[in-house]
Amino acid sequence: MLKQRVVTAVLLLLILLPALFYRTATPFCAVALVLIAAGGWEWARLNGFENGVSLACGFFCAFACALSWYFGLLNQPFLWPELWGLVGGGWVLAGAVMLRGGPIFWTQIPRSVRLIFGVAVLWAAWLAVAQARVVGINFLMSILLLVWAADIFAYFAGRAFGGRVAKTKLAPSISPGKSWEGVWGGMAGVMALALVWRWADGLLDASVPSFYSQIGAKNIWPMVVAVLFLTGMSVVGDLVESLVKRAAGAKDSSGLLPGHGGVLDRLDALLPTLPLALMLASVKF
Repeated sequence: MLKQRVVTAVLLLLILLPALFYRTATPFCAVALVLIAAGGWEWARLNGFENGVSLACGFFCAFACALSWYFGLLNQPFLWPELWGLVGGGWVLAGAVMLRGGPIFWTQIPRSVRLIFGVAVLWAAWLAVAQARVVGINFLMSILLLVWAADIFAYFAGRAFGGRVAKTKLAPSISPGKSWEGVWGGMAGVMALALVWRWADGLLDASVPSFYSQIGAKNIWPMVVAVLFLTGMSVVGDLVESLVKRAAGAKDSSGLLPGHGGVLDRLDALLPTLPLALMLASVKF
């Protein structure tokens, strides 16, 4: 199992890193489009659709992203605050409703509605990550590492302190292994990352500011609030995907990534975080 995880991770890095650091955003956006298409296929399968419909869903996700690319939406970061506000507000509302209702509530929603919701979420995530790459690698990486750092710090904080402070689990009916202590540890770790990154941007005179420097350019407090909010929403994204899998009776979203599960298993926390980061970056603090 460990060997599989390592081999898959190495292969993904061999594809993603050259695409990320290429002189233009085109290769990275293309790789992200393929991953989103795979996520669309997984989403349809998790919601009870047959393979033909699932493949069509994946193709439609790819088509929607390609159409956005063709019409130049990638080249207009921060010029769509209304769009990102709508997507961000939708995530906050949908996340709250879904986590409150649980897996049973999710299965009661018509499958067609669930399918449309998934396609919209995946398209918005692709547009957000593509626009972030167009802005610059430093900006994009500061958002991606926020999510990954939150996950890593939450894991170790949960292992060390889980159940010792809070009297209740975070979401026992959805993901029993997650704890409030893990969430707090993730927030503390990401806050430290943000402060160091903001300091490094100034020290190195970064040509493209990170998300943290952009939000905290005039005052550190908007950055503090934004970081805590995004960290919390990354947890919501993780829990929402766990809820959908639990409703489907599935352990992983698929077996596309041996040792890691499926594409959605790796992207879940990024789905709300990327659009919300673009929403916040569009605001003039």
